[in-house]
Amino acid sequence: MPSAPCPTPKIMISLQNIEKVYRTSTIETLALNNINLDIKKGEFVSIMGPSGCGKSTLLNVMGLLDEPSSGTVQLDGQPVMKYTDKELAKLRNQKIGFIFQSFHLINDLTVLDNVEIPLLYRSTNGKPRQEYAKEALAKVGLSNRMKHFPKQLSGGQKQRVAIARAIVGNPDIILADEPTGNLDSAMGNEIMTILQDLNKEGATIVMVTHDEQMAKRTHRLIRLFDGTQVL
Repeated sequence: MPSAPCPTPKIMISLQNIEKVYRTSTIETLALNNINLDIKKGEFVSIMGPSGCGKSTLLNVMGLLDEPSSGTVQLDGQPVMKYTDKELAKLRNQKIGFIFQSFHLINDLTVLDNVEIPLLYRSTNGKPRQEYAKEALAKVGLSNRMKHFPKQLSGGQKQRVAIARAIVGNPDIILADEPTGNLDSAMGNEIMTILQDLNKEGATIVMVTHDEQMAKRTHRLIRLFDGTQVL
């Protein structure tokens, strides 16, 4: 008896004919040019290219932080081009976790309070919110740093806090912009291992990187040059 065909993976992010143009009174810059790209559920994809080629702009369009000048964006099967800012913010909060190169932690808040921030926008009550944050910190190996402040942490520890904040709401998608860029090779490898573990647990991850070795640890590589996809 023939085996049943494998189901087609769900498309989590779909970009069609995306262009992004930045205009001033004197100049027009084409940041993204005719990008057509699908990211499947469970993929770990890296984006590479020279500085200024549109990598971060592409990630921002995927994350609904930046609106394309033309083209269509779908997130988890939902066309979002006609969404209001409030609807986009809600969808981001529910579906996407962001990791930034410079961590973006709030120095006046403890590690635990920093990780809880995305749940505040979901109106999650205090006790459950704290428990979810503790679970996220345990996943990245920082249960013993919950009451510390960012200034008391190393760069690698700060990035692990940023990852905990990104995953505390259990998002389907993680978008990481140079997550190992400010770290030494040992810490960078630790962060990549955490991301790979999250991917194995089901998260769809898109990562911008300049590091070929880190890119080789992902499922698929996308290369950009002058805003155009070349691979």
